[in-house]
Order: sequence, then structure tokens, then C-alpha cells
Amino acid sequence: MSGGLFDHDGRETEKTNLEAAMLEPDFWGEPERAERITRQLRLVAGPLEEFTRLQEGVSDWCELVDLARQEDDVQLLRQQLTEAESLLVALRQFELTLILRGPYDHEDAIVTLHAGAGGTEAQDWVQMLLRMYLRWAERRGFRTDIIDQLPGEEAGLKSVSLEIRGDNAFGFLRPERGVHRLVRISPFDASGRRHTSFASVEVIPDLEADDTIEIRSDDLKVDTYRASGAGGQHINKTESAIRITHVPTGIVVSCQSERSQHSNRETAMKMLRGKLAELKEREWEQHMAEVRGIQSDIGWGSQIRSYVFQPYTIVRDHRTRYEVGNVQSVMNGEIDGFIEAYLQDEAKGLLNPEDTSS
Repeated sequence: MSGGLFDHDGRETEKTNLEAAMLEPDFWGEPERAERITRQLRLVAGPLEEFTRLQEGVSDWCELVDLARQEDDVQLLRQQLTEAESLLVALRQFELTLILRGPYDHEDAIVTLHAGAGGTEAQDWVQMLLRMYLRWAERRGFRTDIIDQLPGEEAGLKSVSLEIRGDNAFGFLRPERGVHRLVRISPFDASGRRHTSFASVEVIPDLEADDTIEIRSDDLKVDTYRASGAGGQHINKTESAIRITHVPTGIVVSCQSERSQHSNRETAMKMLRGKLAELKEREWEQHMAEVRGIQSDIGWGSQIRSYVFQPYTIVRDHRTRYEVGNVQSVMNGEIDGFIEAYLQDEAKGLLNPEDTSS
């Protein structure tokens, strides 16, 4: 099981070095460094522990299969067939965790959905996607918070930002970045015609602090305003909502989920750090694409996935060709198959950046 993506000896050495750093007398004197090392130790030790569990599980399975064969125990063999399926699922999840080697893959994530072409239908589509990601996060045991939202005029949402906290949240959600297309008979059309709507999904790492991301206060334009939406009367009486514009890049972030202006500012700054980190990553990707001679649009604009409700039901990812016929299960948060297909193809170098809209 060792080798390939999993450098067991290298991880053991890193774990030993991190544990030694934690034993230094002044370790807790620098809280930010201490937190960074503690988090890194957890990220290194976790896969090592999982590797040991899987190794022991496979070893036990082999022994029981041998025993069942020797004693011609059909019932025990059937039990081990079920156990083999469980082991394969665990191994696949372990492999996916190892694939997540990007600089921010282990961070929490902030997902922002924007309605595109389609009016009320597109705004309802944003509401549907929000539910899908909430259900997905719930299935994984991740914590979620809606940190900003703009309601639609008639139904749905024009935009919404969702904080998702859990191990590798950003790494697993990275494949969701892009334009998602909905095809269905619109409940808002009295004539019962079929409509096509679009919504963009933006995923950024949720960064508390990052030494590589420099934000100068002189580069920020900060506006306060009264929040809207849920929260009772108080939320509408004070200018607690925050909008921050990063002047050099034109990036705008906003937050209105908390009653405290200070809390909203902290959340907005995390969103800004994440967007700047993503911008830095995309600039590097663009540079590498130019070096390789690949001409592609790295920004938003090309649909990555289509969700068809009528005249047939299918959800198809245009990058990996992975598809599911049960559209309702996907809308209930069962999107791991799409995520896994993308990460596997990414690791194998099979993704074609020009092939996203067929």
C-alpha cells in the first residue's frame, strides 16, 4: 500500500520534526506559529493513522479469507465480500485525500453562488444549488454558515455566500468552481415552457491568516450599510453590514450575517484573503498554460456541468464526462462522484482546459 502518492517515511519524518517543534520551551509564545504547526501536525498525522488502520484492515481481511477457504465456510466468505466493499470505499477516500496536495486544499472553504442569465428562474436555481451544497456538507459532517445573501425579487437568491468548515473542504469543493446549467420546465412560466438557466459557483479557501497574502490598509475601501434579510428588527436598525473593496484588484467582498460590524469585517477580510489567494493561484495557472502553449479562459464563463430535468433526467459533467441519471439524488447532495472523477482526472493529467462546454 505504501509508495506512489503516499510517502510514508517522509510523512513520519515530518511528523517527528513537528512534534519536536511543539516541545520547544517558547512554542506557545507565538500563537500564530503554534496554531500553524499544530494544524500541520494534524494534517500529517491523520493520513498516517488512517494508513495504519487500512493496513491492519487489509491484513485482517486476508487472514479471514484464508480461514474461510480452509474451513470451506461460505457464510464467512460472504461476510468478507461485504467487508471488501467497505475496504475499497475507505481506500478510495484515502487516495482522494492524498491527491489533495494544493497549497490550500486542506483549508475550509467559502462558496459563493451568483445567478446568471434566466431572471427569476436563475435565482431559484441558486436556491436549489445552495440546498445541494448544504446537504452535501451535512452528509460529510461539515459545519456550515451562510455569511451573506441577496434575495431575489420574486423567488430564490441573486447571490449567497456559504462558509463550509471541515477537513479538506476547499480541496473537495475546488472541482465545483464554474458555471452550472439548469434545464427544466419552469414553475414560473404559465405556459409550461422549458427554460435554461445558469448560476456561477465560486470557491475560495477560508483563510484566517496567510503570510504570502499581503493586504495593505491603504488599498482597502470600506463601506458600511444596513443588513437585509433574516435577523429580526435589530439587524436592519444598525449599519452592521460590511462591504470591502480591494482597490488594486477591484475585488469586492461583503458580509452581513453577524450583528456586530467587527465580526462582519473579520469575515469579509477572510473572504478577501481567499479571493486574493485564488487570484494568485489562477495567475500561476495562466502562466503555466502559456508556457505549455495552451490557450484557455481560466476565468468564469464556461459551463462545467448540466442538470437536465426535462425531457429526460441526467446530470453530466462536461470536463470528466461523468454523469448520473438520478438528478434528484444529486440535488440532495450526492455529488461525491463528480468530485472524485474530477480529482482523479486532475491527478492523472487528463483534464483538457479547453473542453468545458460541450
